[in-house]
Amino acid sequence: MTEAGRERTRKAGRTPRAGRERSLLDRHGAWFLVLPALLPILVLSVGPLLYGIALAFTDAQSGRTAPTQWIGTLNFRDLLHDTLFWESFRIGLVWAAGVTVPQFLLALGLALLLHQDLRLRWLARALAIVPWAMPEVVVGVMWRLVYNPDAGILNETLRDLGLGDGRDWLSGLATALPAVIVVGVWAGMPQTTVALLAGLQNTPRELHEAAAVDGAGAWRRFRTVTWPALRPVALAITALNFIWNFNSFALVYVLTNGGPGGRTRLPMLFAYEEAFRFGQYGYAAAMGCVMVAVISVVLALHLVGRLRGGEDA
Repeated sequence: MTEAGRERTRKAGRTPRAGRERSLLDRHGAWFLVLPALLPILVLSVGPLLYGIALAFTDAQSGRTAPTQWIGTLNFRDLLHDTLFWESFRIGLVWAAGVTVPQFLLALGLALLLHQDLRLRWLARALAIVPWAMPEVVVGVMWRLVYNPDAGILNETLRDLGLGDGRDWLSGLATALPAVIVVGVWAGMPQTTVALLAGLQNTPRELHEAAAVDGAGAWRRFRTVTWPALRPVALAITALNFIWNFNSFALVYVLTNGGPGGRTRLPMLFAYEEAFRFGQYGYAAAMGCVMVAVISVVLALHLVGRLRGGEDA
């Protein structure tokens, strides 16, 4: 073998090793770049989550002088027989579904309207996101004034229209949950509208024009052109809305504080009362673990649906 051939052989033998070293350096560099964003997540999200899971297996209580003991799954076994918690869980599912579905349908209609070439469309879009810019506490206080049984604008309007003397919407056993659901729909509709509007704007106009030339009506264009392009966005925002609504706390706390008679006591409110009103930290942490498990199942079903939708496409 010539000297040139031996040199090529030596270079070829060193190339894979050099490539591996370069790849290792690239991976270390990537982790170094991601670390500033990863640390807050680990400290503020993952750390408290793991601590809460560990707390669920203890008898931690407020004002207790004895050391906290490890009690295994006792909190979860007590939770299985806690009818009040499972009733709040049912109310939470009703609330989440009752807010998410109308929220999506109304936001879809509003997004389709704001997607049209209307006069002062910029102003309409700005006004549509006003509820999103308001803190939940402010929204709750405002709607408490709307629902006020004596001087609220809703009861005053009903009296002016001759539809009765009004009622105490937030204190009635039959009206409290529907009244709170209306507020949840109003407060959460803007972000759904923005997401759907972004999806509509990414739909090529040429497809609509081609369908119109072929004689397709508005409904058929929506069903065959708009909805297939909007479906991934709709699935994502609906799953997120369900999770956010199921975990709602501030809005319902300000409006009803879980009343009347527990008719609007969502699981998050129930866990809050157990922890900070009755001091049962371990038991409240077990409730949080159950809620995390439910949310994980919802996310898993959503991801499976997305993957199947991608395979079908």
